[in-house]
Amino acid sequence: MTVRVKICGITTEAGMDAAVAAGADWVGLNFFPASPRFVSPARAAELAARPGVPTLVGLFVKATDDEIAAVLAQVRLDVLQVYDDAARAAAIRARFARPVWRAVGVATAADLPRAADGVDGFVIEAKAPPGATRPGGNAVSFEWSVLAGWQAPAPWLLAGGLGPENVAAAIRATGAAAVDVASGVEREKGIKDPALVAAFVQAARGAAIAA
Repeated sequence: MTVRVKICGITTEAGMDAAVAAGADWVGLNFFPASPRFVSPARAAELAARPGVPTLVGLFVKATDDEIAAVLAQVRLDVLQVYDDAARAAAIRARFARPVWRAVGVATAADLPRAADGVDGFVIEAKAPPGATRPGGNAVSFEWSVLAGWQAPAPWLLAGGLGPENVAAAIRATGAAAVDVASGVEREKGIKDPALVAAFVQAARGAAIAA
């Protein structure tokens, strides 16, 4: 099994080019204004035009149909990653006819999704800590042991607090077939470090080979 990798929250040409050079399977563009990784639709279109860009994932938090449509009018997105409840995520999929991944914050096994509920995949990460201004991308992990015995109802990515130094251990502990990173490959908030991007992808793929 080759672990698949998503580099999320790209804001610069150098960051996009680093993800492409490292062989990332997906790149994420963040359309949540409260995030330090926010990009406007126009900026996203510029980044999406870089050569070799892989599957593009757009991240939306409690977005309206009009807000999503405004982004799609300017930039090609292959997947919509949404922070919303199950019913709303399914409605977004029906409205825009694109694959939808629902982000799910986890603290205990009871938080894990047990049914696909009309979406194509899940991003499994830690619940936002108290006082957080955004539901994900907070550089915190959860107890990976809560995933033991979970029968995933759809493909999923492990996220939250991952970096080059711990992604291999995370993959071995959880059996994750895909991982998602944002702040763990940044040299400063919102700015990707090409060396860290390359190291993260290498570590994730190396863990799969060793498993």
